[in-house]
Amino acid sequence: MERADRKARVGVVVSDSRDKTITVEVRNQKRHVRYGKMVPVRKKYHVHDETNEASVGDTVRIVETRPLSKSKRWRVVEIVVRAR
Repeated sequence: MERADRKARVGVVVSDSRDKTITVEVRNQKRHVRYGKMVPVRKKYHVHDETNEASVGDTVRIVETRPLSKSKRWRVVEIVVRAR
């Protein structure tokens, strides 16, 4: 049995105050149902960071994983861009 492709997102770390957990904000655009205008949408994910490597302001790539806690279902794959 082969595993399906996992969802992946790219976002910015907005909090790293917890141990092995970061909060990542992902921004997208969605078309408004009635008016057709593109509306900015943002969503925050609680992400597992095993090595505590990511810090606030970093751009990271995250992927879906098995449930790790009540709110964590994503993990860090790589740090795309480091904050200055």
